[in-house]
Amino acid sequence: MSQPKPKSRVTIGHVFKTIIWPRKNILFVGLLLIIISRAAGLVPPWATKPFMDDILVRRDLDKLPELLIWVTVAILIQAVTSFLLTKILSVEAQRLISILRSNVQKHLLRLPTRFFDNQKSGALVSRVMNDVEGVRNLVGTGLVQLVGGVLTAIISVIFLISINPLMTLFILLPMSIFGIITLKAFSIIRPVFRERGKITAEVTGRLTETLNGVRVIKGFNAEQQEIKVFEKGVEQLFLNVKKSLTSTSFVTSSGTFLVGLASVGIMGLSGYFNLTAGDFLQFTMFMVFMIAPIVQMSNIGSQLTEAFAGLDRTEELMNTPIEDDGTLRTIRLNEIKGNIEFKDVSFSYEEGKPVLKNISFSSPSGSVTALVGTSGSGKTTIAGLAATFLNPESGSITIDGIDIEKVSLDSYRSQLGVVLQDDFLFEGTIRENILFPRPNASEEELQKAVRAAFVHEFTDRFEKGLETVIGERGVKLSGGQRQRIAIARAILANPRILILDEATSNLDTESESFIQDSLKTLMQGRTTFVIAHRLSTIRQADQILVVEEGQIQERGRHEELIEKKGRYFQLYTYQARI
Repeated sequence: MSQPKPKSRVTIGHVFKTIIWPRKNILFVGLLLIIISRAAGLVPPWATKPFMDDILVRRDLDKLPELLIWVTVAILIQAVTSFLLTKILSVEAQRLISILRSNVQKHLLRLPTRFFDNQKSGALVSRVMNDVEGVRNLVGTGLVQLVGGVLTAIISVIFLISINPLMTLFILLPMSIFGIITLKAFSIIRPVFRERGKITAEVTGRLTETLNGVRVIKGFNAEQQEIKVFEKGVEQLFLNVKKSLTSTSFVTSSGTFLVGLASVGIMGLSGYFNLTAGDFLQFTMFMVFMIAPIVQMSNIGSQLTEAFAGLDRTEELMNTPIEDDGTLRTIRLNEIKGNIEFKDVSFSYEEGKPVLKNISFSSPSGSVTALVGTSGSGKTTIAGLAATFLNPESGSITIDGIDIEKVSLDSYRSQLGVVLQDDFLFEGTIRENILFPRPNASEEELQKAVRAAFVHEFTDRFEKGLETVIGERGVKLSGGQRQRIAIARAILANPRILILDEATSNLDTESESFIQDSLKTLMQGRTTFVIAHRLSTIRQADQILVVEEGQIQERGRHEELIEKKGRYFQLYTYQARI
């Protein structure tokens, strides 16, 4: 499966509809606060004219106390509104980030298993945690500051026109050029930010793999190799950041140059107009208050561009079709009997390279079906199809006579138990891992599963018993111990359908003999699929399917297949000699 392609870039209309409008009330409060703040911010530049002309030049000191009160109150209002803006909008922005992260994680878990086969887990973690961060500039103070900056600039222009229209026209010309440059720069920067998110995800993914595989890396003395790979990734990230900084620096320097040009212009023009010292100072102050928000808007615009780039990548992920959207899988199963039938099922991971070719067989309720064959023959794929991790390309699979592609996944998988080859364990205690499928199971049920899988055989030797912390992926346990915990987890789930994929492959002979007795009890009355390289473990299976090159070459019970002296006989006698 290729990387999902975005249908289109996230538009302003989409952001307004899904993010801004649902929070219109709190954003309205933010806008009200920013208007009050910016209005108060205009008091000091307005006060410069009466201060210069009336107080300093005419020495009318009676006006000074009133003027100081106005300026002090304005500063106090700015401080209070700034605090409220941060308190209200920044908190809401962080709440939105939490919601978006939860939504993306929820969507990820509903994607098909095949999606994850072609993704790095670290890269997906980066996309969940980092790509949505930019929305704080949409709901936080960023967007409101942008609107506030526009209002401040407009009001400042009105004051400037009232002082001198021609001088105002002169400074608006370079500001218009600056606006055009800024818009052009942002259109260039957005793809750069998108690429940065992709590079960050790849670097994070590689680092996660490196840390997870540190024993392999050290075992092959490959530290330098991994260091070079990581350095190459962070170098790409640096070059991307450098490219964006070049664009933003150009915008900032352009703004500085054009502002300086405007300042020189009004200094030259002021001599030709009848302006008092107060008029000139007030004009200069309002010009600064007009220009400062425009320059600030360029920085906020950069942040908003980054936010849109992150949303592009988030939307790209959210547009990936989930495995069960409720439109096709409409049948909900209650308690199932467990009759599973494959009818002319074909499947391929890559187009033109079939893994299974017209597979047909029936597994009656309560029966044990063993899948044997050489590596890569298609055994695990059959188990994956039975577990609904995969969907057949042609043919059909039925459960109790119902097409499994029409059955809701949660109603089917709630009656499914799986022990996979990699016997994945979560970081935590042994107890928490066994209770994973049924967190509310009673202590009696837990202990029954522990004894059935012979987990107690090694936990009794641990100081903390079932409360022993096993480390990430169970690294503190042996392979056999991890597999017994995985089997206990499946026993506790009490499924109607059981899939044991190499379930005893990591056990020593003594442990395997313990497990075989518990598995016999577990498999009674349950439809079971067993994949095992050790053919001695499946002699009691109700049917054995010998899979070679994606087809069922032989089928029957152990004794029948031995009598045929075909492929199964070859595999069995070969292992017996070993």
